[in-house]
This record gives sequence, C-alpha cells and structure tokens, in this order.
Amino acid sequence: MAKNPVNRLSPVRRERLYESLAAHISDFIEAQGLVGGDRLPPERQLAQELGVSRATVSQALAALETRGRVEVRHGVGAMVRDPAPASPDAGSGVRLEGRPVREVVVAREAILAGMARSAAVNPQSSLRLAMLADDGRPRSFEHTMRSIRKLADAPLLADLDDMMSEQAPAPQASPDLLRALDAVAEAIIAGDPTAAAVACQGMLD
Repeated sequence: MAKNPVNRLSPVRRERLYESLAAHISDFIEAQGLVGGDRLPPERQLAQELGVSRATVSQALAALETRGRVEVRHGVGAMVRDPAPASPDAGSGVRLEGRPVREVVVAREAILAGMARSAAVNPQSSLRLAMLADDGRPRSFEHTMRSIRKLADAPLLADLDDMMSEQAPAPQASPDLLRALDAVAEAIIAGDPTAAAVACQGMLD
C-alpha cells in the first residue's frame, strides 16, 4: 500500500543582520522626522550604539542608498534623502479634471482616514509611539501625515493621496487643525482605528 507523500515545509528565510539594521535605521529616520539633507550619526557611533560591527552598518547604509533613502558621501557620511515623488502615472485611471473641489476634498479625507486606520493597527506599538508622540514641538500636517504613511504601509492609498493633494491641498495651520492632528495621533498611538479615522473628518476644511 502506497504511503501518502509527506508535504515538506519550505526553509524559513533568515533575514540578514544588515537588512534588519537597514529597517531599524529607516524607522529612526521617520521617528526623528529627518528630511532630505539631514545627516545621520557617523558609522562608528551607529555601530557602538546599535551593538554591531561597522561593516554591518556599512552594508545597511549601502542597502538604504540602493533604495534611495540615504546618500553616502565620502568624507561627509550618510545624508538623508527625501522619498522619491509618486510616479506621474499613479492613479492615472482616475480623472480629477472638472470635478468639484469639495468632492475631491471629501475623497482625500476618506483616503487620509484609511491610512490613519491602517496606521492604528500597525503591530509595532513602540514605533507608533515614537513617530507620533508629542515631543513638545508644534505638530504639523506634513510631518504627521508622513509618519502616518510610514505606519500605514499602504502604497496605493499614498499614491491616491498624492494625486489629490494638488486640488485638495494641505490645510493652513490653525488651532482646529492642531486639535485634529493631536486627536488622530493619540488614536493611532492607542491602537484605535475607528477613532483615528473619525479624527480625519473635516481636517481639510
């Protein structure tokens, strides 16, 4: 009697140390709100603080340079690069020309709410806290949304948001906007996706 074939498990891919370190450095860039032109600590300092070899740090920075996240300059060190802008073809199946501005604003708020909801269920609670906790500085729409995008990890929603941002631009700074940003940040930190989404309603008005 023939035996049933045994289903073999595929080997588990072990992530290389430098790949984990690259992800950690990328998270650090987002958490600190670093932007294009800001310089990272020297390799020697990174190696000491992270408990790894300089060779591993060099590999991690090389990986981030390949992804366009940093630029390593000889004699200067690693400089942060802003993420590449969304492709002009992103969302090309949707046409916004001729649509009422109010309609685009409502659609963009729905997209922001979707990203906020996704950010709130990010399993890394420490990362949510690091990126959105009150650090004593005035909270801005741009920085808050950049952090939410990172936590949401929803490229399609981000592309759609970029597409709509010209007709439904970021709101002007105001006490109402600050309260809304605080509310969405607190909801995401607390891991409450419903409250995070609700806090986005009216944010672009």
